[in-house]
Amino acid sequence: MKLHELKPAQPKKNRNRVGRGMSSGNGKTSGRGHKGQNSRSGGGVRLGFEGGQMPLFQRLPKRGFTNINRKEFAIVNLETLNNFDEGTEVTPELLLESGTISKLKSGVKILGNGKLEKKLTVKAHKFSASAKDAIEAAGGQTEVI
Repeated sequence: MKLHELKPAQPKKNRNRVGRGMSSGNGKTSGRGHKGQNSRSGGGVRLGFEGGQMPLFQRLPKRGFTNINRKEFAIVNLETLNNFDEGTEVTPELLLESGTISKLKSGVKILGNGKLEKKLTVKAHKFSASAKDAIEAAGGQTEVI
């Protein structure tokens, strides 16, 4: 296959130009029908409007609340820390740079999923108890920032 043999995936379809004469099939009322709310410019109803009937989202019971002070942590498991070399100082900046986490959020939390086989110095905002034990058992150190 060569570049000049490439074809678009699907044939291009021209957009429908309404209000361009009766022969177009969408002339005069431009496919909007006669009169009514939807035929007017700016007409139509808002999202979720059910013609005056109590909308579904208002009929359903509301539960719980959203805590505005909630902190969300970027989570890193122990097995992921094996990617780093022995004796490395693992910091949130290093995790971000290496692509282990995509966003810092409220901080980094190390969880104890998996097995750590290297001696590392880990600096993070939070540690689970099992993660802290596993890092220290492997000969490493933990430091809460």
